[in-house]
Amino acid sequence: MIKHLFLDMDGTLLNSQGTVSQKNISVLQQSALPTTLVSARAPIEMAPAIGQLGLTAPQIGFNGGIIFQPQLDAPTKIMEAHPIKEATSFLLLSWLAENFPTISLSYYTKDHWLTTKNDAGIELETKLTGLQPTLTTDTDLAQHAQAGIFKVMLIVFDKNLLLKIQAELTNLNLTGIVIQQSGTMYLEITSERAQKSHGLAFIMDQEQLLPEETAAFGDGHNDLPMFAAVGTPIVMDNALEVIKSAGKFITKSNDEDGVAYGIETFIQGQPLA
Repeated sequence: MIKHLFLDMDGTLLNSQGTVSQKNISVLQQSALPTTLVSARAPIEMAPAIGQLGLTAPQIGFNGGIIFQPQLDAPTKIMEAHPIKEATSFLLLSWLAENFPTISLSYYTKDHWLTTKNDAGIELETKLTGLQPTLTTDTDLAQHAQAGIFKVMLIVFDKNLLLKIQAELTNLNLTGIVIQQSGTMYLEITSERAQKSHGLAFIMDQEQLLPEETAAFGDGHNDLPMFAAVGTPIVMDNALEVIKSAGKFITKSNDEDGVAYGIETFIQGQPLA
């Protein structure tokens, strides 16, 4: 019997317009299953979906870099946090700004999305998430690094340039970070302790959940450790074939209410009307 759901957001819960469909909202609420969103997004970017779904279970942001408990009429409770080390985040952002000044570069603290300039990449992300970044200056970087930077995000439209940047970042041999490509245009850098599987383990231990009592929906490479941690991994139809091979079930795509279909068909055992 499934007692807890873990849901990736982009490409899974969210459709191509970056929103949660009314069908997904209705089926999730009717299921009454405790649900955790497991996302590379920041808590501030997860907040609209959390509110729409009325979620009260612990949530996982920054790919496991932060685990937090939403609370009505009270500040969010941080249960565990793993920002990039202060010196590393300062060096990383300074190096990127100096060596690749034209790329779309931004970063996240616990509560803020920050960038030094608006550009095509920032405009794309704003359209997708509905958030506006806070414009900052290079002189503020040290202060932000000290407060804790959880994710550095690069949006690169040129595939070859993205691969070049990724290779050069790897050659810096910075310790304590993970560099991951997300989709075709995003390069995201987080603490090495920011892993979706770690977030799941934390919650499963706290809630005393067995793997067979959990199910997860996802569509990407960074969902593979999450699939390995749960008893019922369900992969979206819009995922690559290599990701689908890790699923126990394949549901419909994120533009076809695949989460709702998966819950009704594979978890509740009820076909869609």
